[in-house]
Amino acid sequence: MLITRTPLRISIGGGGTDLASYYSRNGGFVISAAIDKHVYIGINRTFTDDYFLKYASLERVRTVDEIDHPIIRSALQLHPIGPSLEIVSLADIPAGTGLGSSGTFTVGLLRALHAHKREPVTAGDLAEEACHVEIDMLGRPSGKQDQYIASFGGITCFEIEPDGRVHVSPLSISTATLHDLEEHLLMFFTGYSRRAEELLDDQRRRTDAGDESMIDALRAVEQVGVRIRTALEEGDTAAFGTLMHEHWLRKRERSQGMSRPEIDDAYDAAIANGAVGGKLTGAGGGGFLVVYAADPKSVRKKMAELGLPEVRFGFDHDGSTLLVRE
Repeated sequence: MLITRTPLRISIGGGGTDLASYYSRNGGFVISAAIDKHVYIGINRTFTDDYFLKYASLERVRTVDEIDHPIIRSALQLHPIGPSLEIVSLADIPAGTGLGSSGTFTVGLLRALHAHKREPVTAGDLAEEACHVEIDMLGRPSGKQDQYIASFGGITCFEIEPDGRVHVSPLSISTATLHDLEEHLLMFFTGYSRRAEELLDDQRRRTDAGDESMIDALRAVEQVGVRIRTALEEGDTAAFGTLMHEHWLRKRERSQGMSRPEIDDAYDAAIANGAVGGKLTGAGGGGFLVVYAADPKSVRKKMAELGLPEVRFGFDHDGSTLLVRE
């Protein structure tokens, strides 16, 4: 038995510029933060000549091609280590909540498969292999942010060249700034986001078609992301909160489906009760509302009144790791 642990993430700035439809023309820039909420993948040899898979569903099949789960099927096509194999996944937070769970799952599974084969793998190679599975093999309208932050962890900047190469650099912030973020960044659940792939596919199609409104909105988000890096590296968390608000306004320009009236009401209530700025995690339409709160107590009280549960979190600085090997 072996078990991997891989972090989920919140996007800090520049999200959307990590899709090839944008970065292949303009380059991309994203800041992402791994959080201490994880996906766990277990792999075990069995005494039966099949594949036994346990996730939100159960599968027991004879061949890899019969596997319904697309990521598991694709990963095992790349790493044919079965049959007589059991794969189990567990998560601190379920999928569909805007925290990059698909990329996290893919990275964690591939990390487990490499460990099972006793193959060393770097964080960069692991991230690229996960991108290959989701983007190339499965044709999903995914960017590179989720796979890279799941692999590397930390609060990290990713600069993406037009040819797809990714330059990885940890955000250079002080311990005081890190503690400030952990104290004042709050996360509230707004409901499941089931339209993420639809929104991302719309972004991809419009960017490929040269839609200037979409490209301008993404360029503005990228520029705000660069300013967020400067603010945080200078320890100006108040400016960071204000830039989060600007980032959210720019993000909403990309699609009318980015938010919902009840989410807008919750955001406005947070601002009226001590939040400086905030944004929805993921592609939009649901998931978690993350705000930077000058008055965390007041914001927590108001969100509780609105029925939005809080998930408290810290940052994960390890990335995808092997926890258990027996």
